[in-house]
Amino acid sequence: MADNRYDASQIQVLKGLEGVRRRPAMYIGDVGIRGLHHLVTEIVDNSIDEAMAGVCRNITITLLEANKICIEDDGRGIPADKHPELGISGLEVVMTMLHAGAKFSGKVYAISGGLHGVGSSVVNALSLWLELVVRRDGKIYKQSYRRGEPEGPPEVIDAPKQEAHRTGTKITFIPDPEIFKKSTNFNLDIISTRLREVAYLNPGLTIKLQDAINDTQQVFHFQKGIVDFLAYLDQGRTRLHKPLYIKDSRNGLELEAALEYTDSYSEHIVTFVNTINTHEGGTHLVGFKSALTKTLNDGLRKSSMNKEKKKIDLSGNDVREGLTAVISVRIKNPQFEGQTKTKLGNSEVRGIVESIMSEGLSRHFDEQPRVINIILQKATAAARSREAARKARDIERKKSLLSSETLPGKLADCSSDNPEECELFIVEGNSAGGSAKQGRDRRFQAVLALRGKILNVEKAGLNKILANKEIKAIIASIGTGFGADSFDPANARYNKIIIMADADVDGSHIRTLILTMFYRHMHDLIENGLIYIAQPPLYRVKKGKEIKYLYSDEELDEFKKNSSHPERLDIQRFKGLGEMNPDQLWETSMNPEKRIIKKVNVSDAAEADRLFSVLMGTEVEPRREFIESNAQFVENLDI
Repeated sequence: MADNRYDASQIQVLKGLEGVRRRPAMYIGDVGIRGLHHLVTEIVDNSIDEAMAGVCRNITITLLEANKICIEDDGRGIPADKHPELGISGLEVVMTMLHAGAKFSGKVYAISGGLHGVGSSVVNALSLWLELVVRRDGKIYKQSYRRGEPEGPPEVIDAPKQEAHRTGTKITFIPDPEIFKKSTNFNLDIISTRLREVAYLNPGLTIKLQDAINDTQQVFHFQKGIVDFLAYLDQGRTRLHKPLYIKDSRNGLELEAALEYTDSYSEHIVTFVNTINTHEGGTHLVGFKSALTKTLNDGLRKSSMNKEKKKIDLSGNDVREGLTAVISVRIKNPQFEGQTKTKLGNSEVRGIVESIMSEGLSRHFDEQPRVINIILQKATAAARSREAARKARDIERKKSLLSSETLPGKLADCSSDNPEECELFIVEGNSAGGSAKQGRDRRFQAVLALRGKILNVEKAGLNKILANKEIKAIIASIGTGFGADSFDPANARYNKIIIMADADVDGSHIRTLILTMFYRHMHDLIENGLIYIAQPPLYRVKKGKEIKYLYSDEELDEFKKNSSHPERLDIQRFKGLGEMNPDQLWETSMNPEKRIIKKVNVSDAAEADRLFSVLMGTEVEPRREFIESNAQFVENLDI
């Protein structure tokens, strides 16, 4: 029986870093892969703060073991003298106390990222083991910790004479498996994405990412900063003009922006505040968008393009079609929404950014009339396409083809009308679609069989996209509507939308086309965790009366190795879903109790956007280079 007594003795006080270990997600977002790599980000961000202060030129990150990583910089080094109030080493203060650091006064760091005095201590609290080495004042200070607790006082030795001038901080740690139960192994691809970003945002800074296990190294160093970033992001797209670069400061805010238009139909804006990637935007993004829309509409009114009888008003979506932009803001006291800093909330920032961008864009357009004409042609074409798409949608709605009330004939819907339990399988081909329809549980599983590959939306305008029968069937089935003015993810008729395609080259292409459509035009479905990819088996292995389904060549090799008579195994390789009968498809790919499905998520939107453009865009050369450089990683190739 619960104790109903409630007095002061019931109030629990968590000491030191115990609160972090009890509720780690409050500080790093989650205890999965994202949270694990957030530990690295926090330590790197401290080194970046030194770089922004102009006292650090080199940062080296080394993966020593799968779960052991080292971050070293040549900054000033954490102070090691005794804290005047606490009476302990500055090292121990920074590493063991929350909200302790030099970022609060504004004297040491005018501008900083990090968790403002929380980052290092949080990483220490969530590490099985951590070692800190600091060089400064001609000495080397070393201290190690276990689960946030010091293993002893700092060790102090005199640096060798030839190294007495060196300064910097080196932190090596192993994440605690008690906290990160799923995995404590680091992924260098995830880490490199963040390192590349901050190198672009700090021209002249050199960041090295070393893999001591495989003896490889990546170096990130960009002299042109965010202009180089634009070139990286727009691989796979054709640029329509040279980048426009704007840099100014006002009222304590520093703004740096670079933008260019390409031949694509999607927009891609990446925003940062104090080098922190603000994935959800915020007031700086609102100010940028407002300035762009206003400036281009002003330019259109003065242009000969708007002399026709019917005046054109450009919407925000019109002026951002084909736009790629990088916006970096540095301010003293950023107010972020959420602990992991994904949205800027400072209200004063909008007006300052809008003012700087309006003046900067106007200056560029006055000096480069050819550029504004190119951009206005792109934007007015987008406006006409938008209007044509709106009319087409209106006609379709009248026919009830795009309304949620009338569903496409090729959809075999489920009987339940509760979206929370319903799931939609998008399957290519009549044969696979037929097996899926017969094998499914009709109560909660719907099947949409597509005929052929859908349109590549990366190379098409909105009106052409909405004219594609397969895309219209997907839109109508899901029920969310489509396009900026009518898409509403809350109206989704299914809690899971599962792409089920063959495990061959054609199947991969179909998956990529559908994912491109979702990513570009129904992105919130991915953000909300509704999009999945089915993992059908590659092999059916029969051993006597026992039947086993295997999902890779490695699984098959392992199964053969552990089998007493591998030569007697009856092995069937599935080349496509259509080869499976309904019972097999249910058993392997549709039964919630046994199937394997992978949720689609985008941990880094900038890199995902670039890869979609490289793989699906108009430029052939970047795609060829990508295929050549990644061919060594291909596991299965049907030719």
